[in-house]
Amino acid sequence: MEGDFIKIKESLLPLSWIYGCGVRLRNFCFDVGILKSHTFHVPIIAVGNITVGGTGKTPHVEYLVRMLQKRFHVAVLSRGYKRKTKGFVLADRNSTTRDIGDESFQIKTKYPDISVAVDKKRVNGIQRLTDDDPNLDIILLDDAFQHRYVKPGVNILLVDYHRLIIYDKLLPAGRLREPLNGKNRADIVIITKCPKELKPMEFRVITKAMNLFPYQHLYFTTLEYGTPTGLFNKSQTPLSDLCVNNILLLTGIASPRQLKEDMEALQKSYGLSTNIKSLAFSDHHAFRRKDIQLINSTFEAMPSPKVIITTEKDAARLASIEGLSDEVRQNLYVLPVNICFMQKDQEEKFNEFIVGYILKNSRNSILAKGKDDGKAHDTQQPAGKSKTISFK
Repeated sequence: MEGDFIKIKESLLPLSWIYGCGVRLRNFCFDVGILKSHTFHVPIIAVGNITVGGTGKTPHVEYLVRMLQKRFHVAVLSRGYKRKTKGFVLADRNSTTRDIGDESFQIKTKYPDISVAVDKKRVNGIQRLTDDDPNLDIILLDDAFQHRYVKPGVNILLVDYHRLIIYDKLLPAGRLREPLNGKNRADIVIITKCPKELKPMEFRVITKAMNLFPYQHLYFTTLEYGTPTGLFNKSQTPLSDLCVNNILLLTGIASPRQLKEDMEALQKSYGLSTNIKSLAFSDHHAFRRKDIQLINSTFEAMPSPKVIITTEKDAARLASIEGLSDEVRQNLYVLPVNICFMQKDQEEKFNEFIVGYILKNSRNSILAKGKDDGKAHDTQQPAGKSKTISFK
């Protein structure tokens, strides 16, 4: 597995050592209290990673939203990467990707009844959310595992199956943002983007190799695709029907590999030859005129029948782009992505842990406890304590 997926730039390892010294010093300052981690009177769950590149944060945040929104008042807070605004912004139905970033826009569009906000300074963002809404039950911090100025009640670390952190190295030789022992802060570790045919032995090998502590819980998830919808023609077409076409896979995400492999596997399952052409741009790519011209010309040159498939995150940016040809607009479909737990009873156990944490640390119960002991501040149950919730 290590040789198949991990490429280390050996010549840059000395720079990785220097970088690691800086990161270790920062973490030490938080560990001993020189830099302060803030707690709040509302349950907070952080979802993130310790690598550069996509690990599936948005689909996992959306899973939490779907699971919680019928029972709790949910808010999602992120920094709003590559937005054009500054400071705290609370999304509404008129917000655009320029206002709140593509990922927050995607979440607000799909779940309009929850609160979605962006703020680079998460402490300020949380304070604004809790001040504005006294009924808020839970805040989900998107891409915040390393944002240590906030101390969440539950820390969820996502690890891409195709680039396991145990075989990686620090930047710039590898893709780790911090040393491997950073995973020890996680309450939950999820191996994401797993192949659907993963065998029981492979689960055991990865579990042993991850070398987690007894208080940490390990899960495995895979990607599950919904029914594609035309970005402009708004028609829904089964994915199986689209697969008979020549496919242009249009992506501006960090890790399109799993998506391409899944589309090829689906074509093969129908006895078709793989006929997928990929246009892969950088993560959060801002499409410019030359990019639009490339998309138009590439699609025009492809033999019919043909179709374009893109991701929900890319669709958030493509929807307002001018210059796409009529042929592209009529054949551009958005592919929804959800996550699915792979092992028996894992979804139930995960949900039980999350809901149990929220109920035990609700704002009302924390405030009541604070009044009893005179410590109204910093009373949120720390991540390490939340492991006492039983899965049995």
